[in-house]
Amino acid sequence: MADFDLVLRALPRIGYACRTRRVADPGDEAGVSAHQAVVLSHLDAADPTMVGELAEHLGVTPSTMSLTLKRLEEAGYVRRDRDPADRRVVNVRLTDAGVRVRDARTELDPELIDRMLSLLPEPRRREALRGLALLAEAADALVRRARNQVDAQLGGEV
Repeated sequence: MADFDLVLRALPRIGYACRTRRVADPGDEAGVSAHQAVVLSHLDAADPTMVGELAEHLGVTPSTMSLTLKRLEEAGYVRRDRDPADRRVVNVRLTDAGVRVRDARTELDPELIDRMLSLLPEPRRREALRGLALLAEAADALVRRARNQVDAQLGGEV
């Protein structure tokens, strides 16, 4: 098996085992589903987003998005307002609670990561963590290399 095959097979398994299923609201006991948290991650408190554009971006129908936004609005995480320039358009913004939940969202659940790591004996755990740190360093170097290539192509103007 090639090295890249190992990475391609391992990362999705780790992601599946440790994915966030629910995002808690740091301000109270409530929270949202992982799907609702993804919707919140595409919104802002100041800059409104049109419901239709959000639905298209996330690959769902406008009616499905409206239902999700209705639930988020009822829970106090978003505010929906008619666009004053075009009353047919509905704009969505995050509330303060929505910002808290959006900012608390992570792709992987820290508690599940801890549980997964606790299944490894200490020496293996250190080995696994060191391997992840090395992969992250290589990923950073890859990003820097790509940026440097873009800078060189643009003559250093970015």
